[in-house]
Amino acid sequence: MSPLRVGVMGCAGIALRRLLPAMSASPKVQVTAVASRDSARARDAAGRFGAEPVHGYAALLGRPDVDAVYVPLPVSLHAYWVEAALRAGKHVLAEKPLTTCQADTERLLAVARTLGRALVENVMFVHHPQHAAVARLVRDGAIGELRSFHAAFSVPRRPEGDIRYSAELGGGALWDAAVYPLRAALYFLGDELAVAGSTLTHAPWTDVDLGGAALLLTPGGVSAHLSFGLDHVYRSRYELCGSDGLIVVEPAFTPAAEHVPHIHLERSVHRETVVLTAADQVRLAVGAFAQAAARAAPPDPASLRAASLLDELRTRAQLAGNGSTTHCSALAGIPDMGHQDREPTEISKESERDAHLGTPLRGAGGPARPRP
Repeated sequence: MSPLRVGVMGCAGIALRRLLPAMSASPKVQVTAVASRDSARARDAAGRFGAEPVHGYAALLGRPDVDAVYVPLPVSLHAYWVEAALRAGKHVLAEKPLTTCQADTERLLAVARTLGRALVENVMFVHHPQHAAVARLVRDGAIGELRSFHAAFSVPRRPEGDIRYSAELGGGALWDAAVYPLRAALYFLGDELAVAGSTLTHAPWTDVDLGGAALLLTPGGVSAHLSFGLDHVYRSRYELCGSDGLIVVEPAFTPAAEHVPHIHLERSVHRETVVLTAADQVRLAVGAFAQAAARAAPPDPASLRAASLLDELRTRAQLAGNGSTTHCSALAGIPDMGHQDREPTEISKESERDAHLGTPLRGAGGPARPRP
């Protein structure tokens, strides 16, 4: 089978440091082009990975040697450019979160299904085998009956100007950090989770939420306690508490490729550590996308369920007087494509710790013509 020919839309840090190296090393993928609105940046990034530089995103979508597009742009631009890519006949891998509201996410998934194109939200940690190992332990009764799930993901404050602190660009802890513990809760507890409450915290120096917490429940009463933040000590862990024991995983969401996972299992006075083989979740995520594109696989329902729950977490927090101000482009119109259309290189979509660890449809006419 011929490799999937991928074009990269933008020169974001996560693309240059993590996804492009993984794509270049994969026999399932060929990086054919890298696009930027800055010609020099496109040449520099493309040259590092043996690809063709492209000036402008619309030009990338018009290339016949591009089967799929990777979108690491600021999340406020995802709804526009992901839809444009799908309507250009491309499969799409988009950085998480796919959008900042359920309506936009639902529309994009519907477009992908209608056009028979793969649309994958790049939540990489779900591809790491340590989580499947934990799920097997729980299924086999290692901790008895599951009672609660606790997960946290937080990172220290980033430099001034980081896109995470811009509401206009889709920033905020809810969109950037809560995705990790929420997707983990869906992975272990299923998609019938319901929101019991949520809160978001703010600071005078930024217009986005800097942290928050959420409580969700399954129909059977198993609770999910989630915390997340962008101005906190680094945390990347989860634990499952049962009637007879406890499982702890750390780091849970951003392990280095060479990290040897340790699953900590506690039962009464007995403690055990299950040691697994190191795995590169970035490489595995790239491979999974290539397979999805080859099969024109339908979208993962978890993306829409997560978007729905994130919307509800925001709404609950707003009702309590402390919600995020970020809105849906489906409700507010296509975002201004002027100064927002930038590609952070030094400002990545990851924490410093991550950087260290990791190498209804629109009318038939589709979206407005993309700005080149």
